Amino acid sequence: MKFFAISDLHLSFEVDKPMDLFGDHWTNYEQRILEDWNAKVGPDDVGIIAGDISWAMRMSETVKDFEYLSKLNGTKIIVRGNHDYWWSTISKVRDSLPAGVIALQNDSVRFGGVVFCGSRGWKVAERRQTLKKEDQAITDREVIRFELSLQDAAKKMQEGDKLVAVFHFPPFNSARDESPFTKLCEKYGVAVAVYGHLHGKNCRGELVTQKNGVTYYLTSCDLLEHKVAEINL
Repeated sequence: MKFFAISDLHLSFEVDKPMDLFGDHWTNYEQRILEDWNAKVGPDDVGIIAGDISWAMRMSETVKDFEYLSKLNGTKIIVRGNHDYWWSTISKVRDSLPAGVIALQNDSVRFGGVVFCGSRGWKVAERRQTLKKEDQAITDREVIRFELSLQDAAKKMQEGDKLVAVFHFPPFNSARDESPFTKLCEKYGVAVAVYGHLHGKNCRGELVTQKNGVTYYLTSCDLLEHKVAEINL
C-alpha cells in the first residue's frame, strides 16, 4: 500500500469559476491530475486531498465534482478547505460522498498500518503579528477539533502504526515557528503532516519541511505542477 497527497483542486464542473483565470498553467489541469493520479495510485492505495476540493456553494452543485473524485483510483481521504462552502454537517457530507471517499472531522481512519487524522486549521500569526479576534476564535476552535481527531486516532493506533495529520491551512507561519498545531503533532507522535492552501510562484514554503521529528508536505496542486506527491512513511 502506498500513500499520496494533493490539495486545492478547486473543481468547478457545475459552477462557473474556471481556474485558468489564474493563469495558463491551470488549463486542463483536472485531466492532468486525473491522468497522473491514476498512473501512480493503485486501487489499494490511499490518496489524501487536503481541502479546497470544490468551488460549489451548496451540496446540490457538487454532483459532477464528486463524479470526478470517483474516477480517481484508491481510497480518498479529504478534509475541509476554506473555500469548501458546500461542506455542511459531517453527516450530510458523508451521505453525499461517493464510495471510496472518506471525510475527516473530529475523528480518524486507519488503513494499512497508518492512522489519518486532521482538521481544516486556520491562520497562524506571523512574528510580531496578532490575529484579528474573529480569526483567533476560528483558530482556537480548529485546535480543539484537531486534538479531538488526534484523541480518536490514539484509540485506533496499533503497535508499529504511523500517524498522519491532514490540514488545509499551513500548521505554522512562514518562519516555521511552533504553533498549537505543531505542538499537538509532536505531543501525539505525528510522523507526517500534509497541508495545502498556498498558491503561486511566490508563495512561502518548501514542498517538504522537517521540524522536530515531523515531516510536513505542502501539496497545493499548482505547486506540484498538477501531480500527486507520494508520501514517504
